[in-house]
Amino acid sequence: MQLVLHAGAHYTEEERLLKSLLANTDRLAKDGTVVPGPSTYRGLFRDTLNAMYKSTVAEGARDVLLEAILDDADAKRVVLSDPNFFRTPATAMVEGMLYPAAPVRMMRIVQLFPDDEIELFLGIRNPATLLPILHGVSADNSDAHFWGNKDQADVCWSETLELLHDSAPEIAVTVWCNEDAPLIWGTIMREIAGLPKNAKLKNEFDLLETIMTVEGMKRFRTYIAAHPEISGSQEQKVIAAFLSKFAMEDAIEEELDMPGWTDELVEEMTENYDQDVLRIQQIPNVRMIMP
Repeated sequence: MQLVLHAGAHYTEEERLLKSLLANTDRLAKDGTVVPGPSTYRGLFRDTLNAMYKSTVAEGARDVLLEAILDDADAKRVVLSDPNFFRTPATAMVEGMLYPAAPVRMMRIVQLFPDDEIELFLGIRNPATLLPILHGVSADNSDAHFWGNKDQADVCWSETLELLHDSAPEIAVTVWCNEDAPLIWGTIMREIAGLPKNAKLKNEFDLLETIMTVEGMKRFRTYIAAHPEISGSQEQKVIAAFLSKFAMEDAIEEELDMPGWTDELVEEMTENYDQDVLRIQQIPNVRMIMP
């Protein structure tokens, strides 16, 4: 079976991706893809992984989990979404590393589903805008625990993804930048669902609605309806053109509330993030969805 895990990250699309996929339940079921409601598995999955820290996986645990999740549904591909797969926001940053529990958790998931084809999907976000939020919700945001010996500008996603690959090299990982998500939302949905690039889905523009004016969305949908042949990179160019004219500035701008941070530091962190995206693309079995 193909098991698809969408692991957030926290404070990216805030469950919108799962909701967009759930809007296509019937369409996806025709291809053998099941997107269960999160209440059927999140608690059970979390408890199982936590128990594996104390003992080896129980015999038959995989089948018990799937039986509870699928409820007799016939599935070739199962999509599970939980931003807490790799622990909660309170422990998402420890000693300058993002999601330090991810490598071990991924290894445990492989042990739980040893004969299944597992794929991981992850949206990442500029540390310059993410770390102030994580700092505010951290279980321990003292400098020693939160930053460790790291400089703020040195925190990077590639470190986590490289260790994740080392712990489970057979897992295919797909990554995208949350900042690009409005342009590639439909592509992300199709990749997770395992559908062809030209497949049409409901709610492909859910995220776009959060940053574009009502008038802009109305004109955009009219334009798309009048040009059904547009897809892929052409569609992204159209979205970019409409955003340039109808974007809601207050929805796009990010307010940073981190004492002591300067504009120069934020600019440095953003430049490092851009370089980190290039490093991520060099990690084996990791690919990025780009506009």
